[in-house]
Amino acid sequence: MALASELKARGKDIIDLSVGQPDVPSPAVAVKAAQRALDAGFTRYTASSGIPDLRRAVAGRYRSLHGAEWQESNTVITVGAKAALFQLMQTLLDDGDSAVLPTPSWVSFGEQIRFAGAQPIEVPMAAADGFRLRAAPLIAAIRPNTRLVLINSPSNPTGGCMDGDDMGRLVEACAERGIVLVSDETYEHFVYDGRRHVSAAAWSAAFPETVTVVSSFSKTYSMTGWRVGWVVGPAALIEKIAALQSHLTSNVTSFAMSGALAALQDAQADVDRMVSSFEQRRRLTVDALHALPGFSCRAPAGAFYAFPNISDCFSEGRHGSVLWAEYLLHKAGVACVPGAAFGEDQHLRFSFACHEDDLKQAFERIRRILPV
Repeated sequence: MALASELKARGKDIIDLSVGQPDVPSPAVAVKAAQRALDAGFTRYTASSGIPDLRRAVAGRYRSLHGAEWQESNTVITVGAKAALFQLMQTLLDDGDSAVLPTPSWVSFGEQIRFAGAQPIEVPMAAADGFRLRAAPLIAAIRPNTRLVLINSPSNPTGGCMDGDDMGRLVEACAERGIVLVSDETYEHFVYDGRRHVSAAAWSAAFPETVTVVSSFSKTYSMTGWRVGWVVGPAALIEKIAALQSHLTSNVTSFAMSGALAALQDAQADVDRMVSSFEQRRRLTVDALHALPGFSCRAPAGAFYAFPNISDCFSEGRHGSVLWAEYLLHKAGVACVPGAAFGEDQHLRFSFACHEDDLKQAFERIRRILPV
């Protein structure tokens, strides 16, 4: 992203497919609610855990959708999902602990685990299986010093998902061992081909001490810059996270929470339209990438990234995802993310959360410079 921005500043025409940011505006109801809050002077400190109405609304969503028994006391509103995850790692992990993590994985997961003094146990998911998240290898990787298992379904960068059978086995295995399952469900609405998202929250009533869910308004409601996320889970754990947050950030921006509450209550139609458009972009992206010489691309089950294998393009002097990402940026004017950032050096990540015209032009530019 930094290199793409630098080239843009020099006047180079760059199509940026690196950023995981929907190109649609934030919901009008959220914007208007935030504006009303500003006009009303709602600009002072709030409770550090978030405004009560939003905490209750988030908990209520899991009760109605997944039968969870979570209440306001089980919920903290955070500065995006990233802060929620950071605070969880700091609360649950100490020096010498370990955390099980399926890979490829989002770039911050492993770093947050290490920052807490713990060691990530990285468990590769199979590319031939569409990077589907499987419970068995994750359970097998649990050690005596493991304190949590961290999953991201749908996954960034692969789009891989966990189905109900695997989720049930993983939840039960964590509960049997007294370790916490942290389920990052930031992309929960972005599932395709008639799939339904499987949330760990559906097992929280049966296993109330070990199931924790993180999510965000950023992707679902195209509110990336608002920085509003949440974590829900066992009340005792949530209380500790709230205490930590009071020292880290205090409350999330007051009027941003007003907008988030309005989005949660009244913006489902906006979400449905966005997901529908992304399904079309997904088909366009996968077909275009798979047709490129040396590229092999499976359709992601969820999220809004394509993760093609480009190893057939490797040659002496241009081997690995970093060199290839740089090559595409300089020669084609297309920005993507090297798979090495996620622990998979044979792949590149392309976001399709942008206009179809940009996608078509980007892949045509790449086609013109291949094969090398």
